[in-house]
Amino acid sequence: MGVEEQLRQAIQSALEQLAASGRLPTDALHAVFTVERPKAADHGHLATNVAMTLAKAAKKPPREIATLIQSILQTEPLIEKVDIAGPGFLNVRLRPAAFHQVVADIELAGAAFGRALAGSGERVLLEFVSANPTGPLLISHGRNAIYGDGVGRVLEACGHRVTREYYINDFGNQVRLLAESVRASAKGLPPPEGGYGAAYVKILADWIVAHAPHALEDDAPEGLLSRFCISRMLEGVPGSEELLGIRNTLAALGIYFDNWYSEESLHRWGRVEASLAVLREKGCLVDLDDGALAFRAAEGEDDKDRVIRKNDGKTFTYFASDIAYHADKVGRGYDRLINVLGADHHGYVARLRGAIEQFGFPQDHFEVLLYQLVSLLRDGQPVKMGKRLGNLITIEEVTDEIDAAAGRKGAGADALRYYYLSRRNESPIELDIEVAKKQNLDNPVFYLQYGHARLCAILRRAETVFGLHVPRLTPQLAARLVHPDELAMLQQLGSFPRIVQDAARERAPHKTLFFLQELSQQFQSYFTRLKVEHDAILPQSWLTSEQGWEAKWDRDKTLARLAWVNAIRTVYAAGLGLLGISAPQRMDRPPAPEGVQETDDELDAPAS
Repeated sequence: MGVEEQLRQAIQSALEQLAASGRLPTDALHAVFTVERPKAADHGHLATNVAMTLAKAAKKPPREIATLIQSILQTEPLIEKVDIAGPGFLNVRLRPAAFHQVVADIELAGAAFGRALAGSGERVLLEFVSANPTGPLLISHGRNAIYGDGVGRVLEACGHRVTREYYINDFGNQVRLLAESVRASAKGLPPPEGGYGAAYVKILADWIVAHAPHALEDDAPEGLLSRFCISRMLEGVPGSEELLGIRNTLAALGIYFDNWYSEESLHRWGRVEASLAVLREKGCLVDLDDGALAFRAAEGEDDKDRVIRKNDGKTFTYFASDIAYHADKVGRGYDRLINVLGADHHGYVARLRGAIEQFGFPQDHFEVLLYQLVSLLRDGQPVKMGKRLGNLITIEEVTDEIDAAAGRKGAGADALRYYYLSRRNESPIELDIEVAKKQNLDNPVFYLQYGHARLCAILRRAETVFGLHVPRLTPQLAARLVHPDELAMLQQLGSFPRIVQDAARERAPHKTLFFLQELSQQFQSYFTRLKVEHDAILPQSWLTSEQGWEAKWDRDKTLARLAWVNAIRTVYAAGLGLLGISAPQRMDRPPAPEGVQETDDELDAPAS
């Protein structure tokens, strides 16, 4: 339990005592108040506005209420001092023992620290990516994929049962044009008007010529070539480095779907007609003068009626498929539906929300998460052309280049996940490939992962050099954790469950990344300060070079700090896991800053 929650419980207990004695009204038990870290460290560890929120109900000045609460809080064994500030704020300074509980909580929960019980929340259908399978996944699609996966991870961490779904747009004019483009390429002809002429079309055509030539014949069953094309776009062309397939591209990013839902199946099984019949019965459809069929816009929700079947009486628009698809989603009994879409779909949301409501699904349980675009840079300059497929820049092209520079498969996926989760989804992103390739602290991805590797290296050196294993933090050892930085970081660790909850509630996985960045910076500051103070986590050469140095060594403090470091490492790894970023235990040590002499003591930092 974090210190914020401990103080919140102590305040609630104080309010119960004051209400029972008649010094505050019973309404005080339902007070909504904040407990947070004050901006200035000299104001204490925590501050609360509880007295100010009670003033109206209690009909007392806030400072008078603060005095009542102060008198009880100061009797709490974990509270050292309570001051009243300004109009009635309470500034609280805690005893070190209050911070130590979080280590025990982390030791008990392990990698599950910060997570709720599985299945304790809502059933959520999360639809994301859903890029048209008429081309490979591009660097722009990567943001949808990674942001959607990040949202799914934090929702699951909070106990929600998340089903990930990819909606395959395998019906309609674009799929027909892809098939015709492949047919033309197979015959050595240019693509049809509006068709696809990128290099991957020839790769696809060559495979079909070699493995399914019957699909190219004029008397082939209708749609057969289209199905072959979509299948290869999803699964990839064996042996091709340029057309790995959407599934494989996503798998390389650590993204997997529970369902792959076919748009074509909606038409094949009559679901489109069935859903439109429901809407007609409810009076939501209107026949236009030109013979087309439209969905009637609800007042205040959309600007005009939207065509769902064209005036030829048989050609459906994408909106018709989307209505049927979401009607099917509703019928599957989920508590919440979430779609991840690009910001250019903003105008689409109201009409879809209006349609879903007609199938009995509450509007406030349907969410559309919009994200902004990605700009790809190289040394600060925009990149507009890919090397492999001309005007297309695929996810693989970028991740492979970063992998090669790092000498590690997966480095590119880590980099994309970092950059795509380092901003709010409403903010545009600039990804500079050259920065992402660097293997030093100038690269924010390297810096983040290095923080975890450093912690692992400290624990590894403790075992290999000094024969010390991570102990449980007994009260005797906990008493040695009194450094202000150690307590501050324990306070930070205790806030991790709340950070995860906030990230899930706000659909904001970047909050987890920000938490880890702050944790890493705090540890770096602490690590540097202890070196200067000659009080490092592990014994340094200036001590171990002396005869009989063990007698001067505070072994209990070292053991306590190892338990503390392990708690940080556990939470750090859990946070990286929520981001889908790997947590390396070893990394090459970045070069020392100019003018700084490296020593053996720097082995507290990671070494390859």
